[in-house]
Amino acid sequence: MQRPGALVPHRYVAIGGRGPEDVVADARGRVLTGVEDGRILRLDGLAADAESGAEVRVEVLAETGGRPLGLELLPDDALLVCDAERGLLRVDLGDGTVRVLADSAAGERLRFCSNVVALPDGSVCFTVSSRRHPLEHWIGDLVEHTATGRLLRLAPGSDTPEVLLDGLQFANGLAVSADGSFLVVAETSECRLTRYWLSGPRAAQSEPFAENLPGMPDNLWRGTPDGPIWVALAGPRVPPLDLLHRAAPAVRRAAARVAVRAPFRPTGTVGVLAVDDTGRVVHHLARRHSGFRMVTSVCETGGHLVLGSLWERGVALCEPPEPK
Repeated sequence: MQRPGALVPHRYVAIGGRGPEDVVADARGRVLTGVEDGRILRLDGLAADAESGAEVRVEVLAETGGRPLGLELLPDDALLVCDAERGLLRVDLGDGTVRVLADSAAGERLRFCSNVVALPDGSVCFTVSSRRHPLEHWIGDLVEHTATGRLLRLAPGSDTPEVLLDGLQFANGLAVSADGSFLVVAETSECRLTRYWLSGPRAAQSEPFAENLPGMPDNLWRGTPDGPIWVALAGPRVPPLDLLHRAAPAVRRAAARVAVRAPFRPTGTVGVLAVDDTGRVVHHLARRHSGFRMVTSVCETGGHLVLGSLWERGVALCEPPEPK
């Protein structure tokens, strides 16, 4: 992979809540995100120049009663939400009504729903990062390397998801190909993207899509079908962790027990990628010694890359790459 370009910050915007884990942009350039206390927020005015004096307006759209993570806007003024505590939700953006679409799969409670996409046929696909560790112990799953992540599909009118793909290493971000023939799933602890075919001669099969990434992929975002898939890199690769993943299961379990009790502070190295539908990296931007840490999501709107974070109390606006 070529040397990364610079991830150049424009400004930081406090939003009155911690952990805007996923950021998605609507057709009007507003950004929606969910924060630690369960609120769904909409940020309006991010595109304005900071020197203009215009303030970013933060509006509370709903409260999930849990911990919202991945988001997906729907055309009927609704929002799909992966809630780490409550499961897959649908939020009416007009009145803030929250409805649970699914809270169990294959006979067990959904733990740690992560990211979601809606398909043209009305079905919804979403990921579960871990069946063993909850969100607050996410680092335990990365260390233990449990391979208990899943890709699920909820058919229209159903409340029981089917398992499309099992055995994923911390299944996370999700995006649809431009032609709708496959999904791209981020496997965070494996530093790779995986393709799952929805149609065609290889339907229901999976294969590597982009491997040996320079960091741990988190949420994915695609603004338009002809645009790239943006990949947030939550942290750089950690060689000792790669080595630990090859150790015996008992060793990994013991290390995970230590990891969930140890104080955690994210690294100052952050990055984002953009890939096309062949898995080719078209943009790679990175910054060392960043004051904005643990980038878990990225979207593009209003002439900025907007970065979200599980760690920070706001979003960061950065300079987008030059078109190729």
